[in-house]
Amino acid sequence: MRRQAVETIVRFYDALMRNDKDAARALLAEDVIWCASHPINDHLGADSVFSAFWDPILQALPDVEYRPLVRVAGPYDGAAMDGDGAAGDWVNSTGYLVGTFRQPFLGIPPTGRTLYLRFGELIRVEAGRIAEAYIILDFIAAMEQACVCPLRPSLGSPGLVLAPAGQDGLDHSADPTESQRSITLVRNMIDGLMRFDGASLLSMDQERYWHPDFMWYGPAGIGTSRGLSGFRAHHQGPFLKGFPKRGVDRTKSLVAEGLYVATGGWPHMTGSHLGGGWLGLPPTGKDVTMRVMDWWRRDGDLLKENWVSIDLLHVLDQFGLDVFAQMRQLMASGGAGRH
Repeated sequence: MRRQAVETIVRFYDALMRNDKDAARALLAEDVIWCASHPINDHLGADSVFSAFWDPILQALPDVEYRPLVRVAGPYDGAAMDGDGAAGDWVNSTGYLVGTFRQPFLGIPPTGRTLYLRFGELIRVEAGRIAEAYIILDFIAAMEQACVCPLRPSLGSPGLVLAPAGQDGLDHSADPTESQRSITLVRNMIDGLMRFDGASLLSMDQERYWHPDFMWYGPAGIGTSRGLSGFRAHHQGPFLKGFPKRGVDRTKSLVAEGLYVATGGWPHMTGSHLGGGWLGLPPTGKDVTMRVMDWWRRDGDLLKENWVSIDLLHVLDQFGLDVFAQMRQLMASGGAGRH
């Protein structure tokens, strides 16, 4: 079933890249649920897959190529486990849509250069067709590459993220015993995160779960970090200060293959923005939901790599902050954002 589900996704994107809408439509359920990051958001039906999602991408990047770096597939039943995802075969991938940036995209000005549009996606396949899809596109990274991003620079390293160190992100062992070891490690790590005492990051005892030199590939606006010290300085510390009250309380999909685990939700987390500093912003006091996706690679008994997609624009919209409006204002003033 894994192979059939993965083949459905591969054939679907091949059809999209050829602009063969009939072939792509044949791989979509009539009532497909298609959700993408803000400001595209949630849609129903095959027509909106093209009009709201793919057509703007193809117009902006006419030679677009789908290039996944990590793919984890398998069965998941949220009702039978601890999530809200429908039962079925899930294919969860992260990587890049790559193409020459020829036309404006959501108001982001074209550069005439290669654009690396990072994506994370959770897709459920039913009877050989895509029944639902949840996709986070990193529009902040696109703004950075066009030099029109109005947000504060990332605390972590900006730029492209790497494929797995073993170069096996798309073709890896699915040994059930190893898969269960990986899921258990991830669950224990997340349980540790929930033990934060509100005072010390050491209270979560994360050294038990992470390799000393692990790589954390965060979205634009946060950036990439290495090791627990970098992770705490560039993401975990500012995030917990900003959201001292938060929870990972909804799971759309959780699948594992050997050393790899992928999970996420729409939303996946809730939080109360009660402290300042996260993304350089003052506290808003707002209760928000967060669309988050993770891919992990285990090395022995520890987690070695973590690819993370967060719909930051959706969170900021709940704060009352319209980043696209700020971008337009920046462009109208003749200023240049960061890159």
